[in-house]
Amino acid sequence: MPDETPAGRPISRRTFIAAAGAAGAGFMLYAMLPGGEHVALAEVPGGTLPPGDVPKFVTPLLVPPVMPRAGTITRKGGKPADYYEISVRQFSQQILPAGLPSTTVWGYGPVASAGRRGLLLHNAPSLTIETKWGRPVRVKWINDLVAADGSALPHLLPVDPTLHWANPPGGEAGRDSRPTFTDGAPGAYTGPVPLVTHLHGAVGVGDESDGYAEAWFLPDAVDIPEEYATHGTWYEFFAAKASAAFGASWGPGYAVSEYPNDQRESTLWYHDHALGMTRLNVYAGPAGFFIVRGGPDGEKAVRDARTGAPAVLPSPAPMEGDRFPSNKTYFEIPIAVQDRSFELDGSLFYPDTREFFDGIAGPFIPAGDFSPIWQPEFFGNMIMVNGSTWPFHDVQQRRYRLRFLNGCQSRFLILDFSAIPGVEVWQIGNEGGFLAAPVNLTADHGDRMLLAPAERADVIVDFTDVPVGTYVLMNVGPDEPFGGGEPDQDFDAADPDSTGKVMAFVVGPARAPDPTTPPRHLVLPPIAPLPAESVVRPLALIERMGEGVDAAGEPVEGPVEALLGEVRDGVWVERLWADEVTENPSVGATEVWEFVNTTGDAHPMHVHEVVFEVVDRQGLALDGDGEVAVPVRPLGDPRPPEPWETGVKDTVIAYPGEVTRVRATFANPGQYVWHCHIVEHEDNEMMRPFRIGPVQPGQPMPEGHGAHG
Repeated sequence: MPDETPAGRPISRRTFIAAAGAAGAGFMLYAMLPGGEHVALAEVPGGTLPPGDVPKFVTPLLVPPVMPRAGTITRKGGKPADYYEISVRQFSQQILPAGLPSTTVWGYGPVASAGRRGLLLHNAPSLTIETKWGRPVRVKWINDLVAADGSALPHLLPVDPTLHWANPPGGEAGRDSRPTFTDGAPGAYTGPVPLVTHLHGAVGVGDESDGYAEAWFLPDAVDIPEEYATHGTWYEFFAAKASAAFGASWGPGYAVSEYPNDQRESTLWYHDHALGMTRLNVYAGPAGFFIVRGGPDGEKAVRDARTGAPAVLPSPAPMEGDRFPSNKTYFEIPIAVQDRSFELDGSLFYPDTREFFDGIAGPFIPAGDFSPIWQPEFFGNMIMVNGSTWPFHDVQQRRYRLRFLNGCQSRFLILDFSAIPGVEVWQIGNEGGFLAAPVNLTADHGDRMLLAPAERADVIVDFTDVPVGTYVLMNVGPDEPFGGGEPDQDFDAADPDSTGKVMAFVVGPARAPDPTTPPRHLVLPPIAPLPAESVVRPLALIERMGEGVDAAGEPVEGPVEALLGEVRDGVWVERLWADEVTENPSVGATEVWEFVNTTGDAHPMHVHEVVFEVVDRQGLALDGDGEVAVPVRPLGDPRPPEPWETGVKDTVIAYPGEVTRVRATFANPGQYVWHCHIVEHEDNEMMRPFRIGPVQPGQPMPEGHGAHG
């Protein structure tokens, strides 16, 4: 009989590692020193610029301006849509404080504006796309990573060509594959960069517009080698679908997507999603907010419990046509929190060798299983907020609405407001829109808010009773992989001198009475439950370990790749990206997906195309080595969702040693993906295709996936 660990608080990473012992939990930044002492290696150095040499709270927070529209178009049937032309370019940006070097980055930005006051600015993160519920948005996404002479720019960061990746050098026959090497481990790829944009959180979007990982495209550069593939396996198929669905043409260096915007009012974000390169492309900069406003579940449906009248939420937010820098005071602000590391010359640092992560110096592909450059996880040693390291923001003694995004690579954030005396923090929404009811994070959750990578939180922060002064928003999440539990009990909190600090709020007197409704009196729009499920689909989160050696030739065990799979008759079955589709909901079906986490990490699981209800979580039986037992068997009573997980979401934390259940309705036919949003995992097999409905006539592969199944 396996040892049984009943459901309850999520198994912490430290507890899991202790239970796993010599078997190893995988994906952990730990080493065993002589004598048996465990030493955390998560506090890894970054680049040559130490965090202590970067001044904090000297740069004003950038409030992202609004993306200007290129125009308005009339769709088939006469319905208008907002139209944007947005490119990704390379440029220099002052991310570090003034006086330190600038940083070469990539970022989205508009290339056309219908209005004279439209701001034609590329930035990282980019300008916010503001949209109205029920009004479609069409975007021409342009890969403009070309130099002034028209030649293709190489990547800013080291690209590992041994993964299953876009692989333009493979040509049409070898694109979107894991290449074979025979003459030793290859160096980093230095050719033109594939891009494809995904709108994270979009619901009801056609698969041609979802940013499918194999629908990437290279820039329209003058020096693309003839033997290279210029676009991914699915690009031409989706181009034909876009033409038929909404009359858009695709061409060299660009694609056109359309988003219906008929989902609940919510905070979305857009970023790159190219196969095997998302971690690097997003780290280089391209990302931005996309906000849907209005509709029956929007702000106008929020009521004041005292009167029944419409409630007043903090505003204004930035609007299209605002001056830049703005002459307005904004009380609704999107805040993207990311982690980065830098070199002394200001350039971005990302490791160029696997040895950086856990000391493994080989054997590398083709002699062994390890990819020579890929990092199982990456933790930057500096915090960047809206494109600046450790900024400050002037606030008044009144309420603000802050839309937080965890845009980190692998880092789980636990934002801690407790160092701000007198503050009151309420969460009113998550990725899918308003919650069922406001959640008092101050009174009920110690002024702390957990955010996994890609999760968003719509928060009202009340500075009314905060004394005038400067206060720091802290982060007590770990500088290492997260597995649940409490800071300083189950894991060490982030370094309080660097990654434990996020930004500063400089509190001053209110300049006018605050007209907004206190959060405790907010009545949020009712949430219609999804239909009962017709299918329960058990899915597995898996890691594959390997034996390597360090630089001294001593044996080292480490992760080779992260995987997804199915659970069949209590046994998990590994699946690769190239395997045929195994998740195939019927059009209109409601299903419960069970994420059975057999690994030592928590994983933020994201399902494209839908939003879902979090149903519950439940502990799993463990064997004598502390691993998830086979056959897989839940134990104890299921645990309900957290208060901030009510409503609907698009990303959910699956804790180690547990099954996490979500319910979704799959209404729109097409080819989509589900994956872990630790982007280093996603890029090395922890992403799988799923198909809603039957195989589409003419799609790239009859059995339903890519060209190399």
